[in-house]
Amino acid sequence: MPLVTRRTLAGVASAALVAGLLTTSIATPASAAAALSDVIPAPVTVQPAAGVTYTLPSGASVYTAPGSSAAAAVGTYLAALLRRSTGYAVPVADAPAGTPTSGISLLLTGADASVGAEGYQLDVTAATVVIRAQTAAGLFHGVQTLRQLLPAQVEAATVQSVAWTVAGGRIIDYPRYAYRGAMLDTARHFFPVATVKAYLDQLALYKINYLHLHLSDDQGWRIVVDSWSRLATYGGSTQVGGGAGGYYTKAQYSDIVAYAASRQITIVPEIDMPGHTNAALASYAELNCNGVAPALYTGTDVGFSTLCTSKAVTYTFVQNVLSELAALTPGPYLHIGGDEASATTPAQYSTFMNQVQPMVTNLGKSVMGWHQITGANASAGRVMQFWGTGTTDAAVVSAAAAGAKVVMSPANKAYLDMKYNTSTPLGLSWAGYIEVQTAYEWNPGAYLANLPAASVLGVEAPMWSETLTTLDNIEFMAFPRLPALAELGWSPWSTHNWTAFKTRLGAQGPRWTIMGIDFYRSTQVPWATGGTTTRYEAENATISQGVAEANHAGYSGTGFVNYDNATGSYVQWSITAAAAGPATLKLRFANGTMTNRPMNILVNGVVVASGLAFAGTGNWDTWQTRDIAVTLNAGANTVRATATTANGGPNVDYLER
Repeated sequence: MPLVTRRTLAGVASAALVAGLLTTSIATPASAAAALSDVIPAPVTVQPAAGVTYTLPSGASVYTAPGSSAAAAVGTYLAALLRRSTGYAVPVADAPAGTPTSGISLLLTGADASVGAEGYQLDVTAATVVIRAQTAAGLFHGVQTLRQLLPAQVEAATVQSVAWTVAGGRIIDYPRYAYRGAMLDTARHFFPVATVKAYLDQLALYKINYLHLHLSDDQGWRIVVDSWSRLATYGGSTQVGGGAGGYYTKAQYSDIVAYAASRQITIVPEIDMPGHTNAALASYAELNCNGVAPALYTGTDVGFSTLCTSKAVTYTFVQNVLSELAALTPGPYLHIGGDEASATTPAQYSTFMNQVQPMVTNLGKSVMGWHQITGANASAGRVMQFWGTGTTDAAVVSAAAAGAKVVMSPANKAYLDMKYNTSTPLGLSWAGYIEVQTAYEWNPGAYLANLPAASVLGVEAPMWSETLTTLDNIEFMAFPRLPALAELGWSPWSTHNWTAFKTRLGAQGPRWTIMGIDFYRSTQVPWATGGTTTRYEAENATISQGVAEANHAGYSGTGFVNYDNATGSYVQWSITAAAAGPATLKLRFANGTMTNRPMNILVNGVVVASGLAFAGTGNWDTWQTRDIAVTLNAGANTVRATATTANGGPNVDYLER
């Protein structure tokens, strides 16, 4: 039975179609513990203990530093992860005095002095696992390493029959850079809170510690500002290609901030200005120099919009927006954009930025902006985000010499929305194609000529959303490149080795499959193999009152089945089971209407699920999976999904076992 807990690969060209079946590898119970050196990002030092392993017993506890609620929170996080896949109780308690003798201990004393504010020391003996750090962030990062050392099945949402064994030895680890970020563009397409939280969970596994949220652009404004309420209600009412758009209430934004903090991730909010502002200009006519509000915009062009830099109301507007956002944001940075301001003259741009930057610092925050903000005066603690495709930029080097720091996001290396190759169904290619090796093979500390390594604050992997609408889309573009960029941000350059990295990266595949991460199976990576899950494409099944089509994006295989609007229309698959018994089938579907399209599920002619709901998914290229519990016979079986109303069934992509 497959161990996928949410959903599986969508539209991955590198998988094999054979006789209507798409087969992908999924981990089976491991017979040997992962090596300490298998972790991503690569640790600073690894000292294996030959012949030593620790196996988590059913009575194990998690012990945390006494008196530390922050350490206890990390312990609770770890215990919750372990409980669902092991079935063990895993109580969390204060660590007893003295040297740990059993279970897993998370302690804030005794770590090697080199670990600093975010690092950790991990010791594994036959009797116990001990993670030591100076802060809760360090403990959390140590937990992510332990998580990768455990069998991949630890990610499963149901109890697995696995020996929970960890290799013995010691890891001492700490980050190369203080800033290790990812960016999610919620303006071109809006992503709900649940999607942002899911991405945060994935970022945490690879020790990312900043999530930059692009909250405004020409196509949409995504955060409530009480003093300018139409920004969200009108400016947030659409997105690229049309559609409802959306926005975060202040409570929702605060929820994201708190959830991120529980994963040791800091939110960096961005309000792009003075360009990329059509959503604001459409919401308030007075922000335009001619006093006329333009129409809302759903295209993808850039550089045509600007706030009116000569109007006093513009600066009142900016002050209000930044003040309200700063009050919601405990992190140190407010990102003010500043890129592609083609509709603003250099003089207007510098005038504007020279008034706006002090607003940020007066709010107790540091200015962050795209590297074009070098066109304005310096401000204390300013951070420039370099996104160019070249390796020289005199203005950035000059600003760094004056004290600014640089976050490296070269578009031809770090932009996660760039296509992998010419056949990638999502993304753009204006900065080039970025395969995994391209994303990995560059040195942030030596990329820009004449920029001192000490001026580099870190690395960020932006994800622009012109073509992305779902979590599946985000995952497909992020994985496997995000872990490559995470390693550039965390690991010392001395560990950098593509040959070793691609092997470690390939070993992550079964973990992602179990987590339901929809990743791109790059042919550059030797993906780990194990057991298999079998996918039965709907377009190759028996179809009654329906048709195979390929006119909506995101499907697997060669297409999907569009049911006729008729009661009794169905798709029927023939599947084989090695042995009789219970099984979980996954049916992938899309329903672009607001109307439920229920179906009966029949196994070998017997109804096993009556009127099973297939509610709207938002649009016809937004795919979801539905788990169906069945009992199969040994050998051949038939599974039929039959529409029970005159609306017919949803579009069906595949059945997977």
